[in-house]
Amino acid sequence: MSEYNLLKLQEQEGVAPWRLSLATWIESAPIQRFVLIAILVNAVSLGLYIDPTLLESLDPLWRTIDWICLGIFTVEIALKLLVYRLNFFRNGWNVFDFVVVAIALVPGNGALSVLRTLRVLRVLRVLTVVPSLRKVVAAFIHAIPGLSSVVAVMAIFFYAAAVMGVGFFGATFPEWFGSIGKSLFTLFQIMTLESWSMGIVRPVMEAHPAAWAFFVPFIILATFTILNLFIGIIVSTMQELSMLPDPDAPNPETYEILSRIETDLAQLRQTIDQQK
Repeated sequence: MSEYNLLKLQEQEGVAPWRLSLATWIESAPIQRFVLIAILVNAVSLGLYIDPTLLESLDPLWRTIDWICLGIFTVEIALKLLVYRLNFFRNGWNVFDFVVVAIALVPGNGALSVLRTLRVLRVLRVLTVVPSLRKVVAAFIHAIPGLSSVVAVMAIFFYAAAVMGVGFFGATFPEWFGSIGKSLFTLFQIMTLESWSMGIVRPVMEAHPAAWAFFVPFIILATFTILNLFIGIIVSTMQELSMLPDPDAPNPETYEILSRIETDLAQLRQTIDQQK
């Protein structure tokens, strides 16, 4: 992403040399590694600072580290805004960084005190710094259209199963199947295979011996079929994206074309100067 930003800035006409130099410095590998270290340190300090049972005697230290990291992030965003200006907001990752840092700068008093907890979102900035993590997020975003169809199928299946659960077991086990909402939650727990056998299904089968004919097909369809569709779509999307060139990486052909143009312009200027 850093090379992509630099290339876009170099393509603009009339860009001051100091902006190019500052952009090169901000997007350089050492600075990006320094920011990544600050993010990781901030993640640890936030976890220790928010939990009052952990190292209470070092609370001022964690508070100081938190403010130092926030200062680093703020300076980084400010320098990027100074360099890229409005073009900064044309990149979705830049917008994400800006929002995360802006939330951390909002005073956490009164009605906005809930925003103090959202400071942990700064940890998510590691997604914007590490290219491999950005690819994973991009794959998930590209998989959303396909996942929406699976979600629709799953919603219809769950609703039908919940209605049948109320009809079959609602009178005997109202705490699990007494309403559509309770039935949906119970079926969701069964789908996760969390205490589904001894906790729910076997007690139900004691009162309804044929209940296995409902629960076994449900688990096969919900857990082993529909849930695996989610995984399959995401994995397929990641494979497709891995075969495509990185959209944030500059095209080598573009560099070559720009280099040729620069060379031709230099020769043209030299020819014009000779003719004068």
